[in-house]
Amino acid sequence: MSRTASKAPGDAHANRWKALVFIALAQLMVVLDATIVNIALPSAQQDLGISDGDRQWVVTAYALAFGGLLLFGGRVADLWGRKRAFVIGLIGFAAASALGGAATTDAMMFGARALQGVFGALLAPAALSLLAVMFTDGKERAKAFGIYGAIAGGGSAVGFILGGVLTEYLDWRWTFFVNIPFAIVAAAGAYFVVREPEGGRNRSPLDIPGIVLSTLGLVSLVYGFTRAESDGWGDSVTVTLFVASVVLLLAFVLTEAKVKAPLLPLRVVTDRNRGGVYLSLGIAVIAMFGTFLFLTYYLQVVKGYSPIKSGFSFLPMVTGMMVGSTQIGTRLITRVPARFLMGLGFLVAAVGMFLLTRLEIGSSYTSTVLPALVLLGLGMGTTFTPAMSLPTLGIEPRDAGVASAMINTSQQVGGAIGTALLNTIAASATTSYIKDHITGAATKPQLVQLQGTVHGYTNAIWFAVGMLVLAALIVVTLVNAGAQVASGEGIEDEVAVPAIAH
Repeated sequence: MSRTASKAPGDAHANRWKALVFIALAQLMVVLDATIVNIALPSAQQDLGISDGDRQWVVTAYALAFGGLLLFGGRVADLWGRKRAFVIGLIGFAAASALGGAATTDAMMFGARALQGVFGALLAPAALSLLAVMFTDGKERAKAFGIYGAIAGGGSAVGFILGGVLTEYLDWRWTFFVNIPFAIVAAAGAYFVVREPEGGRNRSPLDIPGIVLSTLGLVSLVYGFTRAESDGWGDSVTVTLFVASVVLLLAFVLTEAKVKAPLLPLRVVTDRNRGGVYLSLGIAVIAMFGTFLFLTYYLQVVKGYSPIKSGFSFLPMVTGMMVGSTQIGTRLITRVPARFLMGLGFLVAAVGMFLLTRLEIGSSYTSTVLPALVLLGLGMGTTFTPAMSLPTLGIEPRDAGVASAMINTSQQVGGAIGTALLNTIAASATTSYIKDHITGAATKPQLVQLQGTVHGYTNAIWFAVGMLVLAALIVVTLVNAGAQVASGEGIEDEVAVPAIAH
């Protein structure tokens, strides 16, 4: 952490642990929302009369607004102040959730989800950058980011459980309404407890060309992958979106290199440590998001689990993430170089993913799925502490918001790519399997259909294994930061030279 933040008045840090509670609560709400609505979607679709063709917009509207506006949200947090952006984001998210829960038409639902994405894009980078400027001691920082990372990693799986419980025992609308008490408590707590250090705002004028180009570029990219999943990779609109995203994002990079006050200072991403973390985490999320979806369908469609039982089946992974993040990652981050800690975590997760390639219709949850989930949780949990901490460690306070936004952006874009790419691989493998086997099984077409479905899942999961191994190679190659020093002033590499430069 920079000296400016380190020498901020003591009251900025006096209530930091209390502040962490409310920041973590807000993060849990945002992460839960990514999966809790998926469980409720079939019921909401039926109640609101949403067509099969339009139901994807319940997910897509949120993803487009959230992914497209994250960089802008991070910059606004740097400009307004993280506390103000955090509280406004919470209030807006609660209002959008209330609108979604009260929705009576499909348009009202789509609008509410888009609004959730807008305020989520303001809230998420503000939360992470608050941690970055409030926790400057190395050991305390490791613990705080360990807790935050565990929530970021495990919250999605908890969303499956909570979504199943609320939908089955109350009503799908409660998957939206549940956000309101979360947001009110977090906003009130943050308002009274959070004290942001002085001198950390970036009051430079807004980079309007950068905002327009980055938002349109990211929206085109996320929407392109969303359409690829539903309409195919060769669809003319899909191809156009991908081409547009490349052109827009390239224009964005060229613009950022020339303007005086860029939305995304290139020093944030060209640093090998931050760039290595962003890239490796995004690739790992490609593997994780697709696998979440496959496992949910495998347990419910193939094994016949109820939504609640399916949700609780993910608990071992949540537990593994908590242990990996708060115990392994937190304890080793000040002793082991980040590249080894993250590399090992990705490889452990890859072993867990490898176990899932053995899935068959009759596979036992206890002998196959359970150990795989534990290893996935432990591996990814171990990576989350350095992955969340390193990109904001040593960053200038004025760049903390946008550096935090890039972490969220890499995950959001990775999730969109993973869902579309792995679904396409699975669907192709399933179609090929059924075509090859259906003629010889005229009396058991349903069995062949299930076998083909599982075959598709395992083919895609092999790809996910490769993604995790690639993430490990990238982080070991690019990241050259050593263990984080106890003082929190910076990071040391093997020759004790500060590794993060501005």
